[in-house]
Amino acid sequence: MSAGVHSSGHRPVMLDEVLHALLPHDGGVYLDGTFGGGGYARAILAHARCTLWAIDRDPQAVARGNAMLHALDEAGARLHLIEGGFGDMLALLAARGVHRLDGVVLDLGVSSFQLDRAERGFSFRRDGPLDMRMSGRGRSAADLVADLGERELADLIYEFGEERRSRRIAQAIVAARAQARIETTLQLAGIIRAVVPAGGAGHIDPATRTFQALRIEVNDELGELRRGLHASATLLAPLGRLVVVSFHSLEDRIVKRFMVEAAGKLPAPSRHDPRRIDENRSTLVNFRLLETKALRPNETESRTNPRARSARLRALQRLPESTMTSK
Repeated sequence: MSAGVHSSGHRPVMLDEVLHALLPHDGGVYLDGTFGGGGYARAILAHARCTLWAIDRDPQAVARGNAMLHALDEAGARLHLIEGGFGDMLALLAARGVHRLDGVVLDLGVSSFQLDRAERGFSFRRDGPLDMRMSGRGRSAADLVADLGERELADLIYEFGEERRSRRIAQAIVAARAQARIETTLQLAGIIRAVVPAGGAGHIDPATRTFQALRIEVNDELGELRRGLHASATLLAPLGRLVVVSFHSLEDRIVKRFMVEAAGKLPAPSRHDPRRIDENRSTLVNFRLLETKALRPNETESRTNPRARSARLRALQRLPESTMTSK
């Protein structure tokens, strides 16, 4: 079995590109902030004799990781698993005496394990409880669907799902829940499909964007991402690298903005803009972009792995202290 393929046969998205961007080296200390099925973790440990910390908020993922430690032989001793959110990595690692990292990798969104288990409630293709909680704690998607007002639902679906028909969907949800609580994934998917026409071949399911919006809200995914990006930048040692794989435009815009700003590449404001920084004032630029544009999966991966088709990889490197530049 390949080092990057875990026991269920799922291959991590853009694995070769992730390893090339992260460049793990012997003696380094790395963080996989989204352990999932352990595919990136296996590959990183196989690539170099390094120490790897791995975080996942899903207790089932952590349990799978602990179960696979014995199969990793010597590499298992170099892997340390933590249950928690990667947005809390500063506190989680500090509690274990870790204050500097040579690299961080974040594979955003829902994992294949979560999608494939009907009882987790992430998939509109499998009947299960309308849950979507990665950690198993807090409000579920069913709670949101039951409690939010029609306008709140519409705004949520529009903002986090980028769904143009959000008002129609929200209206249908509110009408349906007046008859009975919406408890299952197929219940909700059916309500959406009844009011949103299906596209032709190659179009996404009408329920896709609404399910995405609920999942993002339930798990505070965008807040978690912002916290994780800032924490990663704080933890990276000189020449350390941050690699992020995102799967939809909301995530990618946040990652792009953060990395461009960290590298001092934001366009200069107009000279008439009152927010313009005094030109004589120096601003330290601590990072450089490893790629000027997001990397996409190659044709073969896009064809063989449907999850990879929407993936975008961006990477950032902290500059050595002696070469930090000013602008």
